[in-house]
Amino acid sequence: MVRDPIRIVPLHPAPGLAPAVSPQLTYRGGPLLSAVEVFTAFWGAEWQGADARLMAQVNNFFTYIVASTLMDQLGEYSMPGVAIGHGSLTGTTTITDQQPTSPVTDAQIRSLIQSGIANATLPATTPNSLYFVYLPPGVDADLGGQRSCSAFCGYHDSIGGNVYYAVMPYPGCSGCTGGLSTLDALTSSSSHELCEAITDPVPGLGWYDDSNGEIGDICAWQTRKLDQWIVQLEWSNQSGACI
Repeated sequence: MVRDPIRIVPLHPAPGLAPAVSPQLTYRGGPLLSAVEVFTAFWGAEWQGADARLMAQVNNFFTYIVASTLMDQLGEYSMPGVAIGHGSLTGTTTITDQQPTSPVTDAQIRSLIQSGIANATLPATTPNSLYFVYLPPGVDADLGGQRSCSAFCGYHDSIGGNVYYAVMPYPGCSGCTGGLSTLDALTSSSSHELCEAITDPVPGLGWYDDSNGEIGDICAWQTRKLDQWIVQLEWSNQSGACI
């Protein structure tokens, strides 16, 4: 396993940055998500107030994107017995019984997910489950002592190698909007982590490049429009390019 593998959405870079080494993802033998089952969890009372519309838009984005051509594109990373295809948004919840305070640590996120599964606030885990946790405005995430909007804009990881999750802080800084609207920044970063979690759910054990990271890291902040949604380009080994 790669030591401390790259698994974040980086801050918006200076224009023209490119990988220092020609990218090539290689498969490391770990799990892949063949038909991703996304469940969104919006943490904080703000999601029932001023940001309720944004929450609905993010869920609409997932309903579309997990059954879109973006998933078809990931098919090149299928392996024998694991054909990567379309997925589904299985549900959503708003967590208001405990309010997050900034910064929220990764340990707190993991505890939230584990307790949610235990008390059925979150659905039981399957081999394709992917829990997306969205933080409210003003609440940073802390990953190993580094904070969102200072070092990253989102990340994904696993608990015990079989519970997969992504953490999406509210894009409240220029480094995490990259000139995009709040919604577009969230869908771009969410698509980055979605594709990485499908192809490398246990970071460094799926499709990975030791020099450049995961499928989305190679193409960070290169975007396109898919239907009405802004998504990030993803690396294609077959094309040798971000597509």
